[in-house]
Order: sequence, then structure tokens, then C-alpha cells
Amino acid sequence: MSDIFQNVLPIFILILAGWLLVRLGYLKPAVGEALGDFVFRVAVPILLFRTIAEADFKDGSPWPLWVAYFSGVAVTWTLGHVAATLVFGRDARMGVLAGVSSAFANTVFIGLPLVSRIVGEEGIVAISILLSVHLPVMMIAGTLLMERAERRAGGKPGQSPLQLLAGVARNLVRNPLVIGLACGAAFHLIGQPLGGPVKTVVDQLASMAAPAALISIGMALDKYGLAGNLGLASVTSVLKLAVMPAVVYASCHLLGLNDNWTTALVLTSAVPTGVNAWLIANHFNVGHGLASSTITLTTALGVISVSVWAYLLM
Repeated sequence: MSDIFQNVLPIFILILAGWLLVRLGYLKPAVGEALGDFVFRVAVPILLFRTIAEADFKDGSPWPLWVAYFSGVAVTWTLGHVAATLVFGRDARMGVLAGVSSAFANTVFIGLPLVSRIVGEEGIVAISILLSVHLPVMMIAGTLLMERAERRAGGKPGQSPLQLLAGVARNLVRNPLVIGLACGAAFHLIGQPLGGPVKTVVDQLASMAAPAALISIGMALDKYGLAGNLGLASVTSVLKLAVMPAVVYASCHLLGLNDNWTTALVLTSAVPTGVNAWLIANHFNVGHGLASSTITLTTALGVISVSVWAYLLM
């Protein structure tokens, strides 16, 4: 267990370091925002490009991987929604946000560095395959469900599903992660290996993705904090850190995924809630406190839960 903890602990020490840099006033929050932009727009897309371009897809169809992971998303999202609406008596909009907070993992800023450290290159391939559909599926589902909930709660006409999908599609086409994955897939199909100075530059930029991502998420945490809805946030945190990885683990075994892909998916599902929950809350102006508290709680407790899952999987 001590070896596992030593592998997981540096991930969260870097997050803590980023938080302290801002909290103690050594760096301004704007620095963290700029670093986060660099990670999201440059470092991680290049990492995904390199991974897909050089990947050996010997494990065949990606469908079992997608089904295994999104089974965990579906179960956890549903439980979060039910907890918010039936147990805590919140409206449908808070139900959707509770589902998002319970099931939207921080795959890019924490999942990728964690899987890279513990599983290695094959794990990065699995996460890259997941990321090729993760953001579109989660953002489309969250947007459509929230729009529907707003119409039911306020009785006001909303955008049609086609208008919503068109807006999401426009955003996805410009998304740096999607562009990185698409370019990597195109390069992979060409069959021309990376080499020379280009390979060196790509490798150096890709190597910056993990530490920079962790520092930037820590710097961003200072603006979240515990902002209310602690009862419901505690439930969504348990769902995110314990229930979702358990469902993904069971699904991986039922579908016969190999050990490395299983470990990569379970660890990714066990990481803290991503900032996308806050972005959805901010966009629809509902549940800021729930999203903020869930992000903070899951990040604070993540070092323990992720260590336990890593121990069980190794």
C-alpha cells in the first residue's frame, strides 16, 4: 500500500502546491488561468496527438471500453439526480447538476497524469480513446438535460434539440482536445512515424502536460472552496469517488477488458469532479455552491480514495 500511496501522493502534492501558490499570494490567480489555458490548448492536445499517432490498437474495438466507462456514468448520474430531487427535494435543474457533479470526472487535468504515472503508455492509449467521445457525450447530455429541466421549472420556451446540438457541435469542432485527437488519428492512418526535431519538440511539449495540468487545477481550486449545499455535495462526492469506479470496475470485468485498460478506466472514474460541473452551473446560473463544494471535497478526499482504488487494482 505504501508504494501505491507514493505513486498517488505526488499527483495531489502538485495540486496542493498550485493551491498554495495562489492562496499565499505568491502568484496571482490570473497566472493559474493562463497556465490552465496552455495545458488545455497546447500541452494536452499535443499529448493526445502523439499518443494516437503512435498507438498500437492491438486491443481491437473501442466499444467495450466506452460501454464500460459510460455504464458507470449512467448509474452515478442517475443516483445523483435521484438524491437531489427525491431525497433533498431540489428541482430538476439541481438534479441535473447533481448528476453532472457525480459523474463528470476530471479526465484531462488529473486523470491523464494519474494514469500515465501508474499504468503507463497503454493506459494513456485507453484514456485517449475515452477522451475521443467523453467530452461530446457529457456536454451534449448535460446541456440537453439542463435545457429540458429549465423548461419544466420555468415554463419558458427553450431552444430546440437541433439548435442545442448545433451549438455544441460548433464548440466541439473548435475544441483543442478534439483537434488534437483528430490530427493524431489522421497521422496514424498515414502511417508515417514521428521523427527528428519534430519528435523531440512534440515529446517535450507532451511531457509538460501532466505537471502543468496538476499545478493549474490546484491554482484554480482557490476560487471554488466550500460554497454551500454540503449535505448534497457529500452525497455527490461519495458517488463520484466510490460508486462510479465500482460500477466501472464491474463493467470492465463483465466486458472482458484487459488489466491495463481496466486499471486506466477505473482510476480515471475515481478522480475528482472536473471543472466542467462548475462551467455548466455557471452557464445555466444554477447550483454554483453544489458544483464548487463537490469539486473541493472530491479533490481533498481524492488522494485517499484514488490510493485505495490503485491498491485494489494492482
